[in-house]
Amino acid sequence: MKTSLRAAVLGLVMGTALAAVPAAADPVTIRIGYPGIGADNRPFASGDIVAVAHAGHFIEDEFAHDPDVTVEWTFFRGAGPALNESLAAGHLDFAAGLGDLPSMIGRANGLKTRFILTDKVRDTIYLAVRPNSGIKRVEDLADHRLSEFKGTNLQLAADKILAAHGLSERNAKFVNLDIGSALAALNAGEIDGTFGGIELLGLRDRGIVELPYNSKADAVHFGRHSAIFVTEAFDQAHSDLVQHVVDAFVKAARFGADETHRSAVFDLWAKAGYPPQAFAEDFENERLANRLSPLIDEYVKARYRDQAAHVRQYGLIRKDVDIDSWFEPKYLEAALKAQNLENFWPKYDAEGHKTAVGDVEQTRSAAK
Repeated sequence: MKTSLRAAVLGLVMGTALAAVPAAADPVTIRIGYPGIGADNRPFASGDIVAVAHAGHFIEDEFAHDPDVTVEWTFFRGAGPALNESLAAGHLDFAAGLGDLPSMIGRANGLKTRFILTDKVRDTIYLAVRPNSGIKRVEDLADHRLSEFKGTNLQLAADKILAAHGLSERNAKFVNLDIGSALAALNAGEIDGTFGGIELLGLRDRGIVELPYNSKADAVHFGRHSAIFVTEAFDQAHSDLVQHVVDAFVKAARFGADETHRSAVFDLWAKAGYPPQAFAEDFENERLANRLSPLIDEYVKARYRDQAAHVRQYGLIRKDVDIDSWFEPKYLEAALKAQNLENFWPKYDAEGHKTAVGDVEQTRSAAK
């Protein structure tokens, strides 16, 4: 009896001692998806905070002293729709640089994500057309054969531009093509025009297309917007890692928004296969911080509410998207405070009027 009692007591003591010792951390792979790919299928992004973070190894550096954490990037040629499929299958933890339309479609269809910081705002949209097509303005697109990448934020931006100029998708013959296929079709004369980004500038320089329109010269809110999301499952399981990832993205945003780093930023983006001069032209007379801001300010919130209304209006989703509960700013706020960046970026109200001048605007301008 005494032996049994001693064994029981010893077992209890040993069990208590083992319980007091922290379990060894299990290896974790942080899986980040990006809705796009560079020229010639290069695994690089361009033009946003995520592109700076990836090419500059900011996320990997954040975990350089933690051998149990691995960072894995996946670039989706199928853009937002393909990334959403991977999220739905449980293959990703972060959706980085996901555009407003696909992120809303995903949310409307039950994808559990949290909006943790902004990736890019006010991205310029260009209209490319074949030379001698007779298309000199948006209104001239009626009855022409055009391409549009369905399900991406480019579709939503193009639809808003068309509507502002008295047109809709019904006035033109749209075919669904990804960016690479659209450029090939345009070059082959199979379509008359397409909307896109800086990838169109190189085609213009080679005389393959003309660019009769860009959203910067029209209305800034016609541009595209993207953000960085974490899955609710990963957030609940690894909130400490989420904070480190956000810390790293904010460091990348800080680097990317600084005018003294302008050339270095363009060189990082050029890894995607586009020349630095294309980015220089795209950002001509515009500060980097105007687009590369992680803030979830009233302007960003208003844009996503507005985009959600248009998504519903255009019949791209069948029910309203709950926007306000989507935002989870606590990680961003903690990162900004820890890095003394609470007043670094300018802030804007819902109408796009500046409500606070950021410290970044005191840095030397290289915007011209």
